[in-house]
This record gives sequence, structure tokens and C-alpha cells, in this order.
Amino acid sequence: MAHFAKVESGKVVNCIHVQDSDCGGGEFPSSESVGQSFIASLGFDGEWLQTSYTNGFRGQFAGVGMNWNGSVFYPDQPYSSWVLQADGSWASPVEAPTDGGNYVWNDETGERVSQPS
Repeated sequence: MAHFAKVESGKVVNCIHVQDSDCGGGEFPSSESVGQSFIASLGFDGEWLQTSYTNGFRGQFAGVGMNWNGSVFYPDQPYSSWVLQADGSWASPVEAPTDGGNYVWNDETGERVSQPS
């Protein structure tokens, strides 16, 4: 099963599944143009981009409301200080503790704050 996301002005507005056979039975990237032609034959207009359920290409698996920057799908920025990574994830400017504790990010102080479990 192949997955496609409709993108309008950098936002994912719809997602659909397409049978592998309707994408030429191939792998991304060659499957994308065949899948796009199939989607158009069904009467769906707009820009449809293939996305990976396993995050194998184009960053994160696209979902409605996510963003597209021409390279990767990614969710909205969780905090103003976090930086978009090449894989479509967001990273805080400070490494997360590895002690197994429960922490939340405080964007005002730029640190992770311990929370009771």
C-alpha cells in the first residue's frame, strides 16, 4: 500500500492510500509519478506527494495538518526555540535527560523541568 498526501500552500490537507499495483508496483521515487497519474485519473486534482509510513523518505509520515517544506513533512513547531531537523522532527536546544525522569520543556527558561510522576 502506498500513501499520498495532498499539499496546498505547504500544508497537508488530505491523505489517501493507493494500491501498490496502481503505483506501478515499484518503489519510491519511481512509484510516485505513476501513483500521481492514477490519482489524477480518479478526478483528484492538486499536488499529491508520496509519503512513507515507515518514515523511509521525506521525513515524517504525512498527516492532515502537517507541513511540507519541499523536502520533508513535519508537524507544527512545538516551541519557538526548537529547531527542525533533516528528518522532519523537532529538537530542543538542550539535550533531553537520560535518567528516565518525567520532564517537560519550559520555553521561557530554555530548559527541561522535572515533573512528578
